[in-house]
Amino acid sequence: MTEHIYNVDIEWLHTRKGKMYSPELHNAKENIANAMEVAPPTQFSGGIPYTWTPEHLFTSAVSSCLMTTFLAIAEYSKLDFVSFNCKSKGILDKVDGRPMMSEIQLYPEVIVSDESFIEKAEKVLWKAKKACLISNSVKSEITIHPTVTVQS
Repeated sequence: MTEHIYNVDIEWLHTRKGKMYSPELHNAKENIANAMEVAPPTQFSGGIPYTWTPEHLFTSAVSSCLMTTFLAIAEYSKLDFVSFNCKSKGILDKVDGRPMMSEIQLYPEVIVSDESFIEKAEKVLWKAKKACLISNSVKSEITIHPTVTVQS
């Protein structure tokens, strides 16, 4: 695999809030910079409500990687499915006296059109968990609690 680089720029705005964006995501044609505001969570001093936090972004990186990996493996496996969604929960705790995102719990839900696709969908979910490059890059324990149901 060739090395890939992903640039992210952070700019302080005011108080404890900043703006995050990536030059690769800037759409000059439509003048869209794809910026998002980031701040500490409200559980910390100076936390700002209703703003993306590093903890939310960390959790979403794991969850969205599971989704994109699932979609790639599902396509390769020719899995016929109706929908995919995933709730996720990042758990911040102290480990060895230091704060750490100790666990990311993933709750993927896949809906298939026919009962005959359930087992294949479950296999694809577990393969996606194993192949997710973000999950494989972090110290946090990643747990998956999958649900596969038939469209009613």
